[in-house]
Amino acid sequence: MKIHAEALLFDNDGTLVSSLEPVNRCWTRWYEEYGITAEDFARTELHGRPAAEIVADLLPADIVPEALARIEQLEVDDVPGGVLLLPGTAEFLDSLPAERWAVVTSATRRLGEARLTEAGIRPKTLITADDVTRGKPDPEPYLLAAREMGVDPARCVVFEDAPAGLQAGRAAGMTTVALATTHQSHELDADLVVENLSALSALVTAHGVEISVRG
Repeated sequence: MKIHAEALLFDNDGTLVSSLEPVNRCWTRWYEEYGITAEDFARTELHGRPAAEIVADLLPADIVPEALARIEQLEVDDVPGGVLLLPGTAEFLDSLPAERWAVVTSATRRLGEARLTEAGIRPKTLITADDVTRGKPDPEPYLLAAREMGVDPARCVVFEDAPAGLQAGRAAGMTTVALATTHQSHELDADLVVENLSALSALVTAHGVEISVRG
């Protein structure tokens, strides 16, 4: 299978890098501080969604700003040594021209930049939760990335590990590639499902990028 695209849009956590351990550690500390039970927290969809929406699902509106600032601080403080490149990430990104790819993360800009810097990833275009009014699974983040890059959404490919992100990519009218890094393959609805970026190769052409599954 080959996919032709003009722009490649990557989720960060679970797609380019692994931050699962610090994420779980920080959110556990957070919900304990705010008196939320493990059972109530477990019923809330976490992965791939903006922290603002998660916090709003769990706490009264008047507490949300303070609680949101707290989880962001916990996660930023836990970045050093807690962010690891996933297999194939460095090689795949290094094969792409800077103007052909972007990172679209549900993290805030402060947290997103901290994690990317820790991993040595420097995107020319970065869309964060601070740039949109509706986060994934809404298509707004991916549509904004396409607009900033000047590319038709139909000519974009979204790389995601989470169902919420894949739903956002589909709603944006983009081709979707799922990476089975945090979910089982059967849980991921995408045009293509692979283990991680090491399963893919990219060939830069005069018209964009040709993505292939390694034989």
